[in-house]
Amino acid sequence: MDSGPPLRDIGCFALVARHLSFSRAAAELGVSQPAVSQTIGRLERSLGVRLFDRTSRDVRLSPAGKALLPDAETLLQAAARFSAEAARLAVPAGPAIRLAYPSLVGTLAARVARRLAHRKPAIDVELIASGRSDSLAALAQGEVTAAIVGTPFPLGFTTAARFYVPVAHLAVPAGHPLASKSRLRLGQLARQRVVVPRNRPPGGMWARVAALLPGADQLHVVAGDLDDFAAALDLVAAGAGLLPTPSLLVSSIRRHDIHFVPLESGELRMTFGLTWAGERVSPELMALVQATQECLWTR
Repeated sequence: MDSGPPLRDIGCFALVARHLSFSRAAAELGVSQPAVSQTIGRLERSLGVRLFDRTSRDVRLSPAGKALLPDAETLLQAAARFSAEAARLAVPAGPAIRLAYPSLVGTLAARVARRLAHRKPAIDVELIASGRSDSLAALAQGEVTAAIVGTPFPLGFTTAARFYVPVAHLAVPAGHPLASKSRLRLGQLARQRVVVPRNRPPGGMWARVAALLPGADQLHVVAGDLDDFAAALDLVAAGAGLLPTPSLLVSSIRRHDIHFVPLESGELRMTFGLTWAGERVSPELMALVQATQECLWTR
C-alpha cells in the first residue's frame, strides 16, 4: 500500500511556503539550505508536480503548491493531534475511586475527596450523590468502589468507618402550634402526624419514631428510604406532617415556611458507614477507608 510522501517532507513544504524562503526554512529546521532543496525536490518528484516557482531573487508557490498547501496544513495538524493524544494515553492515569453517598453527608464526602486529592500519589475521587437503594445496586454491580450508606448495613459487604448523625430537631410548618415551642420531647410526637419512610428496620431511628405513634393514621409515609431530607421538608411546609431532622441539615438550610424546634430525642440518631464489596479490595480503597476515618476523627 502506498503511504504517500513522509510527513517530514510535507512539513518542510509547509515551512518553505510559510517563509517563501529556503534559507529561512533551513534555519528554522536546523539543517542546510541544500538539504531543504533536496527535500522539496524529492517531494515534487513523488507528487509529480512543481510546488514552487524559483528565481534567483524570490520563491513563489506554484498553482499546484497553492492548491496543495491547505491539505498539507490539515494533514500536519491532524498528525500533531494524533501525537499529542498518544502522549497523553502513554501517561498512566491516576487511580480513581467512585464514591456514592447520600446528600445528607455530602460535606464529609467532599472532605474525603479533597484529602485523597492532596495525598502523594494523589487519588482521584468521583463523587456520586445517590439514595440508599441506588447506592447498594451500584455496589452490587461494581459500578462504584464504595458507598456511604445508613443502617441496616447490607449483608455480604464490608462496612467500616461508622459514624452517627444526631437527630435533635423537629421540622414544623410555620404557624403550627408547636412552631413557637422552645423545646420538644420525643414523647410529644405521639399526638402529631409525622413524616416517615416506608423502610423502617428494627432498631433503627425511624422504627423508634414510629413506635411512639398510636396508629397508621399518624404516619405520612414517603417512598422506600428517606434519602432526600430537603425534599421531605417540602412535605412539612405543605402540612403533611412533622419531620425529625438531623442537625447537619438544620445548620445548612434556611426556610421561612419551616421552623426547626430543638428536640429532646434521647440520643435519636442515624448511623452511617463506608461500605464496599470485600472481594474488590485495592490499595486505593484502603486509602479511602483511612481518609474517611481521618476526616471523622478531625471534624
